[in-house]
Amino acid sequence: MTAAETLRTALAGLLDGLPPKAATQAVERLIANYRGRTPTHTPILRDREDVIAYAAYRMPATFEAVRTALDAFADAAPGWAPDSHVDIGGGTGAATWAVNATWEGTRPVTVLDWAEPALALGREIAAANPELKAAEWHRSRIGAALTIESTDLVTVSYVLGELADADRASVVDAAASAARAVVIIEPGTPDGYARVIDARDRLIGAGFRIAAPCPHSARCPIVPGEDWCHFSARVSRSSLHRQVKGGSLPYEDEKFSYVAATRFPPVPAPSRVVRKPQIRKGQVLLELCEPDESLRRETVTKRHGLLYRAARDAAWGDAWPPPPQGD
Repeated sequence: MTAAETLRTALAGLLDGLPPKAATQAVERLIANYRGRTPTHTPILRDREDVIAYAAYRMPATFEAVRTALDAFADAAPGWAPDSHVDIGGGTGAATWAVNATWEGTRPVTVLDWAEPALALGREIAAANPELKAAEWHRSRIGAALTIESTDLVTVSYVLGELADADRASVVDAAASAARAVVIIEPGTPDGYARVIDARDRLIGAGFRIAAPCPHSARCPIVPGEDWCHFSARVSRSSLHRQVKGGSLPYEDEKFSYVAATRFPPVPAPSRVVRKPQIRKGQVLLELCEPDESLRRETVTKRHGLLYRAARDAAWGDAWPPPPQGD
């Protein structure tokens, strides 16, 4: 059973005994905060009812977004795996599950969050994964007073939008001071992208190099206010998703923005596909972020042979061109 399947199984029974109306109301309130419109100095997840609603509704989407970002990071850091991991604002542990899905095996893991109900449920869910049973879950104020012990990897997923500007800067600086690699994920909205770009700038200023998604560590070529860089991860819909959102599709697409940065030399993508490829008759249009700090459209036609086949299989967020066959 994969980590995603184990997580879904662990989450399946959480809603038993929770009235559907209460779950729906909790989710609707949490969605507004998740979108990052209301920075707060108090935990968003207040009690077990909130945490169950959050875990059942948001944890699968957060897991898939973080795992997608980590897959791109792992491609840019071949042969490297974290010996230790700290998850800032980790809540119920979605990013911790995603790290374990990317790099299997046991390692010291510390999850920091200021909501004790989230930490308690995170411990409970992690018991389903033998490689996470030794993870430590600690209550901690996520902000200017945050301190982190030295670690290989720090993840900060869907957290910065809950913080005031000064606290965001302090959290990124604390991560940079403690880790060899930092991965930050935010919702794939213009505001989420802006927070990721601010964090990216701070990491570069602290001596980090960008591993993903960018093929360079220079300034982002996107003009502020005109567009934003984000990606998409496919998520299987839970019964609570269908209850709250309606619709008949068994899946939805989670949009997210991210940056992965390292203190060691990464091998970033030659270019990155930054929009869903457009497949037309006899050709594929790819929107690419290039290593020369530019955005470019590449048209791949049948005349390109194997490259055309690769372009038809290319997905939003992929490195381009793909590595030669056999690598």
